[in-house]
Amino acid sequence: MSSVSPKNDTSVLSKTFTSYQKIIIFLLAILQFTIVLDFMILAPLGDILMKSMNMSTKQFGTVVSAYAISACISGIFAAGFADKFDRKKLLLFFYAGFILGTYFCAISYNYETLFIARIITGLFGGVIGSISMAIITDIFTINQRGKVMGFVQMAFGGSQILGIPIGLVLANYWSWHATFYMVLILAFLLGIALVFKLKPLTEHLKIINNKNALQHLLQTIKKKDYRIGFLATALLSMGGFMIMPFSTAFIVNNIHIAQSQVAIIFFFTGIFSIIIMPIVGKLSDKFDRLMIFGIGTIIAIVMVVIYTHLSPVPIWLVIIVNIVLFIGIMSRMVPATALNSAVPDAYDRGAYMSINSSLQQFAGGIAALFSGLVVVQKSKNSPIENFDVLGYVMVVLMLMCFYFVFKVNVLLKKREIK
Repeated sequence: MSSVSPKNDTSVLSKTFTSYQKIIIFLLAILQFTIVLDFMILAPLGDILMKSMNMSTKQFGTVVSAYAISACISGIFAAGFADKFDRKKLLLFFYAGFILGTYFCAISYNYETLFIARIITGLFGGVIGSISMAIITDIFTINQRGKVMGFVQMAFGGSQILGIPIGLVLANYWSWHATFYMVLILAFLLGIALVFKLKPLTEHLKIINNKNALQHLLQTIKKKDYRIGFLATALLSMGGFMIMPFSTAFIVNNIHIAQSQVAIIFFFTGIFSIIIMPIVGKLSDKFDRLMIFGIGTIIAIVMVVIYTHLSPVPIWLVIIVNIVLFIGIMSRMVPATALNSAVPDAYDRGAYMSINSSLQQFAGGIAALFSGLVVVQKSKNSPIENFDVLGYVMVVLMLMCFYFVFKVNVLLKKREIK
């Protein structure tokens, strides 16, 4: 049998990965780990940052949203150019900027400098996810992507098992600055590995497309099928961001878990997340993805209501609630992302992923700003108020998201029939 490219041999590649594909999965998982850790670490550090920098809940919400909104702006700008360059070069350019932004975060000393640093980090880091998605779609067939997404999304669990607990320990024993230095060192080492291991990705450049960057962007936005995918992603992100920024402050000030024990919660949550993600990925490739997404949505809705109404309880109960909540949330992300990856045509893939990522970041930024305005903390050690309100809003957003993911699923099934 003659050799064939990964783009065409779906029967073979649906069963196994080549050695190069395995390397790419590993590198993209670590890449996602650094991006997720850099973003997610703000929430666990929230209580420390608000107290050490005398930030209000509104200011902290603004710091969280700064990354997301700046990432949205850069993503929209990059969308028109995303399919005009070798994806490897594009990835390395933005990752270098992300590393620089992380360094500025590490040397920040007040609300203003941290706010500016997060804007810089977002301008570069926010585009990396869309480039990674385009790379996955270029290298892996639709039959493989659920499994690949499961492995790559393990970065969320990995950041909780290793990154966040270690970051919190560094913050408690040295300072929160040390946490960003940890991310900086890891990102720098990965950048070197990407230079030598990732091959150029230029197949999309062979497709004739005479549109300039702005035309390409506008044409991508105008397509009705694409807009359905965009709305699904935005709602998925907005629901996830709603309670995240103030979760640690809620755990410390409302549930009365000591700041030094917060790392334990993230550690155990991460262990179960990293176990469940590959399982969800395999199930997404084997069974109906909409069904998996629906089950995850039901679990997430129930656990959000429980979590946002917790009163002082033992840490073991907080861990269990947090684990089941994250299983629900992540069980939504994997099948939804795999479905959305099949929406764009090959020549629109980079632009679609960039716009998709931009809307995801913008929705998350709006959610963080909204959270900062809704919740109230009257003094440094007083309880977080109105956290339950965020939970109810999140439930509504998850139900709306299910509707649009359903629409994406219908769209893809119609294409199969044709």
